[in-house]
Amino acid sequence: MNAQRLMALVVAIIISVPLMFPDGQSIGLVNAILIWSIFAIGFDLVFGVVGMLSFGHAAFFGVGAYTLSLLTMRMGWDFIPALGAAGVVGGALALVFSYFAIRVSGLFFALLTLALSQLIYIMAGTKLRMLTGGVDGIAGVPRPELFGIDFYNDGNYYFFLLALFVLALLISGLIRISPLGQALKAIKSNEVRAEQIGFNVQRLQRSVFTISGIYAGVSGGLLASLIFYVGPQMLHWTTSGDVVIMVLLGGMGTLFGPILGVAIFEIMREWLSTQTSHWYGILGLIFIISTIAMPKGIAGMIIQLWNRIMPGGKS
Repeated sequence: MNAQRLMALVVAIIISVPLMFPDGQSIGLVNAILIWSIFAIGFDLVFGVVGMLSFGHAAFFGVGAYTLSLLTMRMGWDFIPALGAAGVVGGALALVFSYFAIRVSGLFFALLTLALSQLIYIMAGTKLRMLTGGVDGIAGVPRPELFGIDFYNDGNYYFFLLALFVLALLISGLIRISPLGQALKAIKSNEVRAEQIGFNVQRLQRSVFTISGIYAGVSGGLLASLIFYVGPQMLHWTTSGDVVIMVLLGGMGTLFGPILGVAIFEIMREWLSTQTSHWYGILGLIFIISTIAMPKGIAGMIIQLWNRIMPGGKS
């Protein structure tokens, strides 16, 4: 068994929690973990694989949530087409962002994506409030109606989300081992050299940024349906900050690391929020300490430990 399989086993145990503890609170928590994992998997394609730190993904996440809500509640669309549209709109907005943002790099890229995202956040709360409901948001977002299954039951909805999670994970894995993924890794390693050997760097960056936006749009739509609500907070920069923390905590650039980061972040958020109103600050302090202690994240630590125990098990 190599390190990747070990991590897969850990993830399998985490997502099996609702089967072992079938109470409503546990299932609701794991459903949230699955949705945020889809978001984090897509975000890591940009952050971990290419090395582009974006603080604008909240815009794609929130726009996806609003798209699904408006299409299902006001346009009468079925859930699945509306969810697909949420991904398309998230990807389209990411493509627009990329045309502006990838002209710069490093800190300037992060700040520009943050500024563009905050512009969408402000517009949703003011200029577009007739559509978005302003600061009140939109309540009553529906869940899918398929094969007569009651997806308003969190236990049933878990299996729907699990299927999408596995699909998202498989697509991400295929992208990473594909020629596109190898080109993206080359860009992260040395952007100038990648351009010199013939790669169209900006086109590849736009492509992966768009794919990441699709992931974010779909996950935003799913979260809106999970909590039956979408509000401007989903568009706020703190949403982007949360997914950055999740990926760094779990291990950027690894297939399963972001999932581990999401699981730990969500479990800690759930527990700390019941203990103190200052939970976010405590969570931030824990993140800082863990980043110093584990610079490669939890996945990196697991890989290092496994390789020490089983030298022939390197991934």
